[in-house]
Amino acid sequence: MGFEFEPFKTLPEIVKIQPETFTDERGWFAETYRKSNFAEHGLGYEFVQDSHSKSIVKGVLRGLHYQKDPEAQGKLVQCVLGEVFDVAVDIRKGSPTYGRWVSTHLSAKKPAMVWIPEGFAHGVLSMTEEADITYKVTCEYSAPHDRSIRWNDPAIGIQWPIANPILSKKDSEAPLLKDADNNFRWKRKP
Repeated sequence: MGFEFEPFKTLPEIVKIQPETFTDERGWFAETYRKSNFAEHGLGYEFVQDSHSKSIVKGVLRGLHYQKDPEAQGKLVQCVLGEVFDVAVDIRKGSPTYGRWVSTHLSAKKPAMVWIPEGFAHGVLSMTEEADITYKVTCEYSAPHDRSIRWNDPAIGIQWPIANPILSKKDSEAPLLKDADNNFRWKRKP
């Protein structure tokens, strides 16, 4: 079994991953993670927690979320029911792509995943009446390090496919990127 790893052109640190699927009259089977395959593509992270998020109505937006250092999280995100619009934003200060975003649709009908490393905020919008996402993370949840950025920050300019999403109080009151409690710094690769 194998995977196709496709970095986004504008933010190559974000990677869409398509597992090989085996289909017959009963449905399909796919591996969703194999450490050796991921490591071969520079994604050999240790995952320490799995999480599951369920939205029960279309238009639920969660994000833009991140955990600041020293409890920063990398996330491997997959939609296992319904469909979602998934977004990642570069929030590493000093990065040439600071404030830029990428998006993709994830669907349970096609088991693609997205890798979002530390230093990026993540948001997800349910596009179906029910939508479940699961994600593996590289650091356990830490409430004191949990942060958000406003979903509709004009400096970021995400083009969400729904104009008036359903938000939590935390997400509707999140600060703009310029005011966010963010300690990520971009480091040039040698």
